Amino acid sequence: MNAAIRAVARTSHYKGWTTVGVRGGYEGLINGIFVPLGTRDVGGIMQRGGTILGSARSPEFKTERGQISAIRSLNEEGVDALVVVGGNGSQTGNYALHKRGFPVVGIASTIDNDLTGSDVTIGVDTALNIALEAIDRLKTTASSHQRAFLIEVMGRNCGYLALMSAIAGGAEYVVLPEVTTDPEDIASVLTKAYEKGKAHAIIVVAEGARYNATALDQYFTEHRERLGFDLRMTIIGHVQRGGVPSASDRILATRLGTAAVEQIDQGNYGTLVGEIKGDIVATPLEKVINTPKTLDMSLLDMLHMMD
Repeated sequence: MNAAIRAVARTSHYKGWTTVGVRGGYEGLINGIFVPLGTRDVGGIMQRGGTILGSARSPEFKTERGQISAIRSLNEEGVDALVVVGGNGSQTGNYALHKRGFPVVGIASTIDNDLTGSDVTIGVDTALNIALEAIDRLKTTASSHQRAFLIEVMGRNCGYLALMSAIAGGAEYVVLPEVTTDPEDIASVLTKAYEKGKAHAIIVVAEGARYNATALDQYFTEHRERLGFDLRMTIIGHVQRGGVPSASDRILATRLGTAAVEQIDQGNYGTLVGEIKGDIVATPLEKVINTPKTLDMSLLDMLHMMD
């Protein structure tokens, strides 16, 4: 996100515009907490995870009064247009401001990759690599002790991170929110892997699946003896949300930050900038909010072929 903030500020400066940032997301917007974002204010931030502006949930912003207060703060500060960097919740708020007539543009950023309007969003590549590093490390332990691991990754109700982690990590199975999974299917996979003489087995589980890692671990407590492997559970959790941004994320964020400013320059408001098939595109926020993002199930079929 910092690379996107930097790109917005410096592209705006190139055009002769003045840029300010809002501290603390929509809560900061309601309270009018603005800070300068000159070219030097955004120096040396690309390699930092998270956002220098901070973020916070704002129940008040979901109300009519909160949204009106936010627009009043923007007008009092003399802001002509707002760029919102974030995922589904952030862009839903952005769309609310757009419907009230304030000029806005969104930048697709969420590790969950559940946002329509971009094939891959800012943060996904970094989170995926962190998950993969954890899987690789756990696989070493699993092989040494002939164990199976249930490894839960983030992603809310989208299984993208789990599926890609499973493919890249050579997992035996993946559990996704988008697919109904019977725990007995997993038991069968583990048993067959053990009978084949495998030294380990890896099951990647999406946090939003009906049977998450904790639920599966509880289920298998009564059936461990027939799995063959000694079973362990690891929840990677919020470790995925930190870390040094990958080169891919920094480049994507820079491209999207620049594109957001171009949308403003063209007067094309109420849009989200993202990357689709390698091209930077602008999608109406209305479509982004109302169109669920789907998972490419052919990738799941490919994973099954790798077993």
